[in-house]
Parts: sequence; structure tokens; C-alpha cells
Amino acid sequence: QVQLVESGGGLVQAGGSLRLSCAASGIIRSIAAMDWYRQAPGKQREFVASITSGGNTNYADSVKGRFTISRDDANNMMYLEMNSLKPEDTAVYYCRMNLRRTYLGTWYDYWGQGTQVTVSS
Repeated sequence: QVQLVESGGGLVQAGGSLRLSCAASGIIRSIAAMDWYRQAPGKQREFVASITSGGNTNYADSVKGRFTISRDDANNMMYLEMNSLKPEDTAVYYCRMNLRRTYLGTWYDYWGQGTQVTVSS
């Protein structure tokens, strides 16, 4: 069984910073893309940032220049450094990893349970 667990969320004032972590555990052969998504109250889940196995990154326009995604493949970890936070960044943040558990296994998406980020004005 593969499990993803996010951590690092909390309450911060506007202009502040937080660093989210996502840890994958279980039997994992390799991980392809890793992503962060977020869902604000009353809104649909939206894409925040992604990073490929080759280190290529992509960001939503709303977070470009403020958020930085990174990964540590040796430890099956992913991070999201969030700076210059705004009240509109308030949401539950979810991590997702596309991975396979065996050498020729099927690639599946796994999601974490989410971590709350609240930015006060």
C-alpha cells in the first residue's frame, strides 16, 4: 500500500511563508510527475505546480514567482516553498504522485489527504 502524507500547513499572515512537504511511503519502484493542487472553500480543486522526473517545473499563473516546487527522489519526498502568501492562497493543499510499485508495473496516481493553509489579511 502506498500512502502520501502532507505536512507543513498552518496559519500565516499575508506576506509570510510556509513550506509544505509530501512524503510517500510503501513499496515504490519509481515516481514520474509530482504535483500540488489546492481547493478553497466552495471552489473546485485547482492545479498549483508540478515537477517531472527530469526536474522540469510548471506553475499556475497565480503562484508564479512566489511558489517553488522541488523533489527528493532518494527519499520519495516533494516540497512546495510558498512565499509572499496572500489571503487568496487559503485552501487545503493536496499532493499527487504518479508512480509504479514494480519495475514493469502500471502507473497510478496517488493523493494525499491534504493540509490546511490559511493566510490572514
